[in-house]
Amino acid sequence: MKSYQLTVNSRAGTGRSASRRLRKANQIPAILYGKHTSPETLAVSAPEFVKLRKAIAGRAALIQLNRESGATSLSFIQEIQRDAITDLYLHLDLQEVKENEKMVINVAVQLVGESTGVKNEAGTLDTQAHRLRIRCLPKDLPEVLEVDVTELKVGQSIHVSELKPVAGVEYLDAPGHVVVLCVAPVAEEAASTPAADAAAPVAGAAAPAAGAAPAAGAAAPAAGAAAPVAAKAAAKPAAAKK
Repeated sequence: MKSYQLTVNSRAGTGRSASRRLRKANQIPAILYGKHTSPETLAVSAPEFVKLRKAIAGRAALIQLNRESGATSLSFIQEIQRDAITDLYLHLDLQEVKENEKMVINVAVQLVGESTGVKNEAGTLDTQAHRLRIRCLPKDLPEVLEVDVTELKVGQSIHVSELKPVAGVEYLDAPGHVVVLCVAPVAEEAASTPAADAAAPVAGAAAPAAGAAPAAGAAAPAAGAAAPVAAKAAAKPAAAKK
Protein backbone atom coordinates (compact mmCIF):
# COMPACT_ATOMS: atom_id res chain seq x y z
CA MET A 1 0.00 0.00 0.00
CA LYS A 2 1.16 3.50 -0.85
CA SER A 3 2.12 5.61 2.18
CA TYR A 4 0.92 9.18 2.74
CA GLN A 5 2.17 11.88 5.06
CA LEU A 6 0.59 14.94 6.62
CA THR A 7 2.15 17.68 8.73
CA VAL A 8 0.15 18.54 11.86
CA ASN A 9 0.62 21.09 14.64
CA SER A 10 -0.68 21.02 18.19
CA ARG A 11 -3.27 23.67 19.04
CA ALA A 12 -4.20 24.88 22.48
CA GLY A 13 -7.38 26.83 21.75
CA THR A 14 -10.70 25.06 21.30
CA GLY A 15 -14.24 26.23 20.61
CA ARG A 16 -15.85 28.16 17.79
CA SER A 17 -13.77 31.31 18.10
CA ALA A 18 -10.47 29.43 18.05
CA SER A 19 -11.64 27.32 15.11
CA ARG A 20 -12.67 30.41 13.14
CA ARG A 21 -9.23 31.96 13.70
CA LEU A 22 -7.59 28.80 12.44
CA ARG A 23 -9.70 28.72 9.29
CA LYS A 24 -8.91 32.38 8.56
CA ALA A 25 -5.24 31.40 8.75
CA ASN A 26 -5.90 28.66 6.15
CA GLN A 27 -5.72 25.92 8.77
CA ILE A 28 -8.20 23.14 9.49
CA PRO A 29 -9.08 22.23 13.10
CA ALA A 30 -8.59 18.52 13.69
CA ILE A 31 -8.65 15.99 16.49
CA LEU A 32 -6.77 12.70 16.75
CA TYR A 33 -8.43 9.86 18.64
CA GLY A 34 -6.39 6.97 19.98
CA LYS A 35 -7.34 3.66 21.53
CA HIS A 36 -4.76 4.03 24.27
CA THR A 37 -4.36 7.82 24.45
CA SER A 38 -6.47 10.88 25.13
CA PRO A 39 -7.81 12.86 22.15
CA GLU A 40 -5.28 15.34 20.78
CA THR A 41 -6.31 18.64 19.20
CA LEU A 42 -4.39 19.50 16.04
CA ALA A 43 -4.21 22.01 13.21
CA VAL A 44 -3.70 20.96 9.60
CA SER A 45 -2.64 23.07 6.63
CA ALA A 46 -5.67 23.39 4.34
CA PRO A 47 -3.68 23.43 1.05
CA GLU A 48 -1.67 20.39 2.15
CA PHE A 49 -4.81 18.48 3.10
CA VAL A 50 -6.51 19.32 -0.23
CA LYS A 51 -3.47 17.93 -2.04
CA LEU A 52 -3.55 14.80 0.13
CA ARG A 53 -7.24 14.19 -0.57
CA LYS A 54 -6.67 14.40 -4.31
CA ALA A 55 -3.83 11.88 -4.04
CA ILE A 56 -5.95 9.44 -2.01
CA ALA A 57 -8.93 9.84 -4.38
CA GLY A 58 -11.50 8.06 -2.19
CA ARG A 59 -9.37 5.00 -1.47
CA ALA A 60 -8.68 3.69 2.02
CA ALA A 61 -5.29 4.99 3.13
CA LEU A 62 -3.04 5.15 6.16
CA ILE A 63 -1.50 8.54 6.86
CA GLN A 64 1.64 9.23 8.84
CA LEU A 65 1.21 12.37 10.93
CA ASN A 66 4.40 14.39 11.35
CA ARG A 67 4.67 16.85 14.25
CA GLU A 68 7.03 19.77 14.85
CA SER A 69 8.64 17.85 17.70
CA GLY A 70 9.57 15.01 15.36
CA ALA A 71 7.03 12.61 16.83
CA THR A 72 4.98 10.59 14.34
CA SER A 73 1.84 8.49 14.48
CA LEU A 74 -0.10 6.36 12.04
CA SER A 75 -3.76 7.22 11.37
CA PHE A 76 -6.63 7.23 8.91
CA ILE A 77 -9.35 9.79 8.21
CA GLN A 78 -12.45 8.97 10.26
CA GLU A 79 -14.69 11.91 9.35
CA ILE A 80 -14.58 15.12 7.36
CA GLN A 81 -16.85 18.10 7.94
CA ARG A 82 -17.34 20.58 5.10
CA ASP A 83 -19.36 23.75 4.66
CA ALA A 84 -22.46 23.00 2.58
CA ILE A 85 -22.26 26.37 0.80
CA THR A 86 -18.56 27.15 0.44
CA ASP A 87 -17.40 23.48 0.42
CA LEU A 88 -14.49 24.47 2.64
CA TYR A 89 -13.13 21.99 5.17
CA LEU A 90 -14.40 22.78 8.67
CA HIS A 91 -13.06 19.93 10.82
CA LEU A 92 -11.24 16.60 10.62
CA ASP A 93 -11.50 13.51 12.80
CA LEU A 94 -8.44 11.26 12.62
CA GLN A 95 -8.12 7.79 14.12
CA GLU A 96 -4.74 6.61 15.38
CA VAL A 97 -3.77 2.99 14.70
CA LYS A 98 -0.98 0.68 15.81
CA GLU A 99 0.86 -1.54 13.38
CA ASN A 100 0.35 -4.64 15.55
CA GLU A 101 -3.33 -4.01 16.35
CA LYS A 102 -6.38 -4.67 14.19
CA MET A 103 -8.46 -1.66 13.24
CA VAL A 104 -12.04 -1.13 12.03
CA ILE A 105 -12.43 1.03 8.93
CA ASN A 106 -14.89 1.71 6.09
CA VAL A 107 -13.54 0.87 2.64
CA ALA A 108 -15.04 1.88 -0.72
CA VAL A 109 -16.65 -0.76 -2.96
CA GLN A 110 -15.41 -0.91 -6.55
CA LEU A 111 -17.34 -2.88 -9.17
CA VAL A 112 -15.25 -4.77 -11.74
CA GLY A 113 -16.29 -6.58 -14.90
CA GLU A 114 -19.30 -6.15 -17.19
CA SER A 115 -22.53 -7.62 -15.88
CA THR A 116 -24.30 -10.19 -18.06
CA GLY A 117 -27.61 -8.60 -17.10
CA VAL A 118 -26.47 -5.20 -18.32
CA LYS A 119 -24.80 -6.50 -21.46
CA ASN A 120 -27.44 -8.98 -22.66
CA GLU A 121 -30.67 -8.12 -20.81
CA ALA A 122 -30.65 -4.30 -20.78
CA GLY A 123 -30.52 -4.34 -16.98
CA THR A 124 -29.07 -1.70 -14.67
CA LEU A 125 -26.68 -2.13 -11.76
CA ASP A 126 -27.86 -0.69 -8.45
CA THR A 127 -25.12 -0.39 -5.83
CA GLN A 128 -26.68 -0.69 -2.37
CA ALA A 129 -23.45 -0.51 -0.35
CA HIS A 130 -20.87 2.04 -1.52
CA ARG A 131 -18.64 1.33 1.50
CA LEU A 132 -18.22 -1.69 3.77
CA ARG A 133 -16.85 -2.04 7.30
CA ILE A 134 -13.89 -4.33 7.73
CA ARG A 135 -11.43 -5.33 10.45
CA CYS A 136 -7.76 -5.90 9.65
CA LEU A 137 -4.18 -5.08 10.56
CA PRO A 138 -2.81 -1.88 9.01
CA LYS A 139 -0.53 -3.90 6.72
CA ASP A 140 -3.56 -5.80 5.30
CA LEU A 141 -5.70 -2.75 4.54
CA PRO A 142 -7.02 -2.87 0.94
CA GLU A 143 -7.40 0.41 -0.91
CA VAL A 144 -10.79 -0.71 -2.27
CA LEU A 145 -12.98 -3.80 -2.07
CA GLU A 146 -13.40 -5.18 -5.58
CA VAL A 147 -16.72 -6.85 -6.39
CA ASP A 148 -16.85 -8.87 -9.62
CA VAL A 149 -20.25 -8.44 -11.31
CA THR A 150 -19.49 -10.35 -14.52
CA GLU A 151 -21.93 -13.21 -13.84
CA LEU A 152 -24.67 -11.00 -12.38
CA LYS A 153 -27.97 -11.37 -14.28
CA VAL A 154 -31.20 -9.38 -14.08
CA GLY A 155 -32.98 -10.14 -10.81
CA GLN A 156 -29.80 -11.35 -9.10
CA SER A 157 -27.79 -9.69 -6.32
CA ILE A 158 -24.46 -10.06 -4.54
CA HIS A 159 -24.43 -10.17 -0.74
CA VAL A 160 -21.61 -9.65 1.72
CA SER A 161 -21.41 -13.41 2.29
CA GLU A 162 -20.66 -13.88 -1.43
CA LEU A 163 -17.73 -11.47 -1.61
CA LYS A 164 -14.33 -12.76 -2.56
CA PRO A 165 -12.17 -13.33 0.55
CA VAL A 166 -9.32 -10.87 1.08
CA ALA A 167 -6.29 -12.05 3.01
CA GLY A 168 -6.29 -10.70 6.56
CA VAL A 169 -9.66 -8.93 6.12
CA GLU A 170 -12.84 -9.64 8.09
CA TYR A 171 -16.16 -8.29 6.82
CA LEU A 172 -18.23 -6.77 9.62
CA ASP A 173 -21.48 -6.03 7.78
CA ALA A 174 -24.31 -8.59 8.00
CA PRO A 175 -23.74 -11.57 5.65
CA GLY A 176 -27.15 -11.00 4.05
CA HIS A 177 -26.51 -7.31 3.38
CA VAL A 178 -26.93 -6.57 -0.36
CA VAL A 179 -23.90 -4.97 -1.99
CA VAL A 180 -25.12 -4.69 -5.58
CA LEU A 181 -28.04 -5.96 -7.65
CA CYS A 182 -29.06 -5.99 -11.29
CA VAL A 183 -32.53 -4.62 -11.91
CA ALA A 184 -34.74 -5.11 -14.97
CA PRO A 185 -35.25 -2.21 -17.40
CA VAL A 186 -38.21 0.01 -16.59
CA ALA A 187 -41.22 -1.06 -18.70
CA GLU A 188 -42.97 1.61 -20.78
CA GLU A 189 -46.34 2.77 -19.52
CA ALA A 190 -49.10 0.59 -20.94
CA ALA A 191 -51.21 2.30 -23.61
CA SER A 192 -54.91 2.81 -22.93
CA THR A 193 -57.20 0.10 -24.42
CA PRO A 194 -59.32 0.92 -27.55
CA ALA A 195 -62.46 -0.35 -25.80
CA ALA A 196 -62.02 2.07 -22.94
CA ASP A 197 -61.40 4.92 -25.35
CA ALA A 198 -64.55 4.08 -27.36
CA ALA A 199 -66.74 3.93 -24.24
CA ALA A 200 -65.71 7.37 -23.09
CA PRO A 201 -67.96 10.21 -24.35
CA VAL A 202 -66.35 12.65 -26.75
CA ALA A 203 -66.18 16.16 -25.39
CA GLY A 204 -68.55 18.48 -27.29
CA ALA A 205 -70.48 15.64 -28.98
CA ALA A 206 -74.11 16.51 -29.91
CA ALA A 207 -76.95 15.04 -27.81
CA PRO A 208 -79.39 12.63 -29.61
CA ALA A 209 -82.36 14.32 -31.32
CA ALA A 210 -85.70 14.35 -29.50
CA GLY A 211 -87.85 11.37 -30.37
CA ALA A 212 -85.06 9.56 -32.15
CA ALA A 213 -85.34 5.80 -32.10
CA PRO A 214 -82.87 4.04 -29.82
CA ALA A 215 -80.00 2.28 -31.48
CA ALA A 216 -80.32 -1.44 -32.11
CA GLY A 217 -79.53 -3.34 -28.94
CA ALA A 218 -79.94 -0.25 -26.73
CA ALA A 219 -81.59 -0.76 -23.36
CA ALA A 220 -85.31 0.12 -23.11
CA PRO A 221 -86.30 3.02 -20.82
CA ALA A 222 -86.88 2.03 -17.25
CA ALA A 223 -90.46 1.57 -16.02
CA GLY A 224 -91.94 4.81 -14.75
CA ALA A 225 -89.41 6.90 -16.64
CA ALA A 226 -90.57 10.32 -17.92
CA ALA A 227 -92.43 10.24 -21.27
CA PRO A 228 -90.72 11.61 -24.34
CA VAL A 229 -91.16 15.28 -25.01
CA ALA A 230 -93.27 14.61 -28.19
CA ALA A 231 -95.81 12.50 -26.22
CA LYS A 232 -96.30 15.26 -23.65
CA ALA A 233 -97.01 17.80 -26.40
CA ALA A 234 -99.71 15.55 -27.92
CA ALA A 235 -101.50 15.15 -24.58
CA LYS A 236 -102.05 18.92 -24.07
CA PRO A 237 -104.90 19.46 -26.67
CA ALA A 238 -106.96 16.59 -25.18
CA ALA A 239 -106.85 18.24 -21.79
CA ALA A 240 -108.00 21.58 -23.31
CA LYS A 241 -111.27 20.07 -24.72
CA LYS A 242 -112.52 19.46 -21.21
